[in-house]
Parts: sequence; C-alpha cells; structure tokens
Amino acid sequence: MRATPFTPHGDLIRWLDVPAATPVDGSSAGPARVYLHGLGGTGAAAFGDIAPHPALVGRRSVIVDLPGHGHSDRPNDFGYTLEDHSRAVAVVLDAEGLQDIELVGWSMGGSIAIVLAASRPELVARLVVVEANLDALPPSPTGLGSQRISFQTEADWLANGYAALVAANAAWAPTLRLCDALAVYRSAVGTVTGSRPIMRELLVGLPIPRTFIHGDRGEALRDPEGLEAAGVRVVEIADAGHALMNDQPDAFASAVADALARLSPGRLMPTRARRN
Repeated sequence: MRATPFTPHGDLIRWLDVPAATPVDGSSAGPARVYLHGLGGTGAAAFGDIAPHPALVGRRSVIVDLPGHGHSDRPNDFGYTLEDHSRAVAVVLDAEGLQDIELVGWSMGGSIAIVLAASRPELVARLVVVEANLDALPPSPTGLGSQRISFQTEADWLANGYAALVAANAAWAPTLRLCDALAVYRSAVGTVTGSRPIMRELLVGLPIPRTFIHGDRGEALRDPEGLEAAGVRVVEIADAGHALMNDQPDAFASAVADALARLSPGRLMPTRARRN
C-alpha cells in the first residue's frame, strides 16, 4: 500500500498499487486502471477480487481508499464533497504521473469518477460508472443509504446514527467500521447534493468512451434512453443487486473489460446490453 499527501497539512490518501505483469511479447501493458469504491467502503473490499480477475489482468491497478475511508487519513476539516474526493484522487494520479487512465467507479465512487473525468479530462481516457447516483436527491429516512444518512443532523449521526447503522447492517458493517463517522456523513451529504453541474449532465457531455453498468436488482436507473442517446453505453447485469462485484463477479468483470476495450463513444445507435 502506498500513500500521498492530499491536504496542506500532510494528510495521506492511501491506495493499493498492483503492477502489471510484463507481456510475453515485451509490449507495453497499456494505461493504468484506477478503481474507486463506494460510501462507507474500502478499495480492497470493492475491487480486490475484481482487478486481478482473468478478464482484467495485465494492467497496473490503482485501488484507492478515499479520504476518511479504509486506510486513508480522515481530517476533520476536509469537506468530503464529490469535488473534494475527486481532487484527492487527482493528487494520486499527478504524483504517479498517470494520464489517460481507465477509471472504474462504483456507487459514490462512480459519481466521483464522473466529476474527476469532467474536471481533469487529461487524466481519464475511458470511464466505467457502476450503480452510481447521477442526480441530486433529497435527504430521506427511507431512500438510499446516502439519503438516510444525510436525513440526520451531523450531531445526531455522530452521537447515535453511525453506531446504529453499523449494528443494523451486517453486510455493510465490516467496511463501515473502517471508516470515519464524520467522513461518512459528509460524503453522504456530498453524494445526495451532487456536483455542479450535476453528474448526469457531466456524464453525457464527456467526449470519451463511457459505460454505465447496473444490476437488474440494483438501484433504479432513470432515463437510460437519454444516456444512450448521448453515447453512454448502458449494461445490465442479470441477477445482481447494488454490489454487482459480489453477486456476479464473473459477469461484472467481463462487462468492465468489454467496456474498457471500446475505442469510441458510439453515438449513432442505442447501445444497451444485458449480461447473464
């Protein structure tokens, strides 16, 4: 695991750096692949089994722990908005001299990936967005995880909400416990508030190959036809929920590999596909 300062105070963002094996013909392994996890998660838990999948091996893999999550530092004076997270990831890429990367973001990480690709276009050559929120959402006691978290006040979340969420979510708790409560709250608020312009607008305006992958049992995707009309390929994974990489790892890895192999946005026809 490696680290780079991402704040003026020297707080460190950490990531797993998995080098590519040298091809037998001695050719270049191609651009690095960078993976961004979701809210209350870690890079290794989300993508540790996906990056080395046979469908995806052969590239350097940078698997990030976002600020306040996993092994990364958790400064109290950091904003944890989508823009803040994207700038922290850009610090890693700049420090490593990485450009034209293949960027894969899941859930909140997908929203961050869109913001990064739009704000630093020289860094991202291909984009895969997985089960991400594309629109601003109101805080809600019954909505998505980020909506339920942001429905509370910061004080209530820190006093009771974080511990209650850990206790009530056996599947989420192992990674949620590794994250800072304040960072999770502010990241949730940033996710439902969204970027400016909003993530959907940024995504459809990008001139690079883009794929949106979602599960047939995952979060509802609004207006897939509009995404397709803008050249965003939409892929549905059968028998998969929000955590597609856990539910259908082989189909998910194959869908990511196929998306990253595409050379052009393909605006001339709808591109929705289904993976079984």
